[in-house]
Amino acid sequence: MIFLFFNLFLMAILFFFVITLMFIPYGFTAYSLITLITVPQQIINIAKNKAIRRNHALEHATINVLERYAGKNLPLSGLAQKDGFIISGAQDPGLVVEAAREGLRLLKQEECQLAIHRRCGTSIAIANFLAAVIFLIFLIQTGHFSILSIIIALLIANILGPYLGELTQKYFTTSCDVEDLEIVGIQPEFRSEEHYNVLLNYMPQGYFIRTECIKLIRD
Repeated sequence: MIFLFFNLFLMAILFFFVITLMFIPYGFTAYSLITLITVPQQIINIAKNKAIRRNHALEHATINVLERYAGKNLPLSGLAQKDGFIISGAQDPGLVVEAAREGLRLLKQEECQLAIHRRCGTSIAIANFLAAVIFLIFLIQTGHFSILSIIIALLIANILGPYLGELTQKYFTTSCDVEDLEIVGIQPEFRSEEHYNVLLNYMPQGYFIRTECIKLIRD
């Protein structure tokens, strides 16, 4: 009796596994089509908003400076908004402000590499977009769904995604033009804005660094 039950249990697991494998390509196809539409639109929305691009650059610079202080990668995340950005994962608000001011100073000295961060949500979105494009190309070329196509698409996306993601950050989702940007305060709160900020890593809480664009009087 126990042996029969065990066999039925194994058959049920095998059946579930086979059904799952059958539907994975269909689900990935739907996901790819959605990604193909949403990611470019999100990138465009951010690219058109200079304030978010500047704060996105300063958010990355702040995290990069904090990681320099620590001498290692830290479990930090950020969310750029029109009037500032959130840093989540840091415990000391004084240290966050210090890092933000240092990051801003370095950006003003044209150390624009600090505006790029390898763990940015932009890079993740670009990798997903690349996987979707490659998979759909395979689908159009072969005319049928394939688990192998999904695996190949994901492998290529994981290899090329970080590089393309950094290029996208550099030219579309961050801006090193922070000459007129100033830090005006910090507060422990969560602020949410438009849906396109999903690309910039949705975080439930953290220190909000408020910024303001102050026009300089030039001789």
